[in-house]
Amino acid sequence: MRARVDVNALSTPGYYRRARPRGFAVHLNVTEEHLRRVRELTVRTLTRFGIGDETVEAARLVVSELVGNAVRVCGDFVPVVVEVDVMPPGVAVNVHDPEPLRMPSRKDVALNDRDAESGRGLVLLDLLAPEWRVFWSPIGKMICCQVPRCDHGHG
Repeated sequence: MRARVDVNALSTPGYYRRARPRGFAVHLNVTEEHLRRVRELTVRTLTRFGIGDETVEAARLVVSELVGNAVRVCGDFVPVVVEVDVMPPGVAVNVHDPEPLRMPSRKDVALNDRDAESGRGLVLLDLLAPEWRVFWSPIGKMICCQVPRCDHGHG
């Protein structure tokens, strides 16, 4: 009988996953495929730890938005580190990118503006992880988020 192999656990060019006791860290060069993998890993990991669907989806959106912001700031294939860990009050999501001087900036765009192609990310971040912060890190900068549990008693 062959052992089941978790494809996300394997290192591939531009994608390296390291398991943690309550989550993971992924070092990746951002591509559509790598972003898809880290989103799926976020969902699977948080579900495995009993986090409810609403919080899982909020954390997946935060990961996606922060990685997307890194691409907008730094360009395609930017090397980033994504950390997701289950904490008592919710889910910690940290994303490191190599550009310490380009901080997130707000655009004057409403969440319900159907014509806007971008500019709603920080509003979304404020809603899903209201206490997010930016820190300088040895990599460049790190955006730290705490996604509170919003599962109404689940998880």
